[in-house]
Amino acid sequence: MRMMMIGAVAAIGMTVSACTPGTEQQTMGTIVGATAGGLVGSTIGSGRGRTLATAAGIVAGGLIGSAIGAHLDEQNRRRAMEAEYRALQYGPPDAPVVWRDPDANVYGEVVPGDAYERGGYDCRDYTHTIYIDGQPEVARGTACRQPDGTWEPI
Repeated sequence: MRMMMIGAVAAIGMTVSACTPGTEQQTMGTIVGATAGGLVGSTIGSGRGRTLATAAGIVAGGLIGSAIGAHLDEQNRRRAMEAEYRALQYGPPDAPVVWRDPDANVYGEVVPGDAYERGGYDCRDYTHTIYIDGQPEVARGTACRQPDGTWEPI
């Protein structure tokens, strides 16, 4: 059932991105944001309330992902993901791990929370704030370390 939900949310995220004009990175940001927003929304409430929360999450995540994706090139996405890994893997709780594009006014910070166990996995909550021309975009999430050492958002 959960895999069907993930598939449905991803499909809706792609549909939202098709309605959003822009660059390839903006489209990818929309897809990722809509999918993440839908997954977060799907964990709230039950029945009709869960459906509405999922739909709201898709729209909000798609808009945020689109706004961020329009301004992040491949190198900045790589910088952001590397900062997330360093924060989750090595960062003390509440200590920001900062990344910056030396050629543009784009930068961010990842602040990890305390580590805890969930379903046999080491997990951490985190906040990733990305600043584009001084304007913050904030994403909050939880990631768990996989057997291969990677961190997967849940």
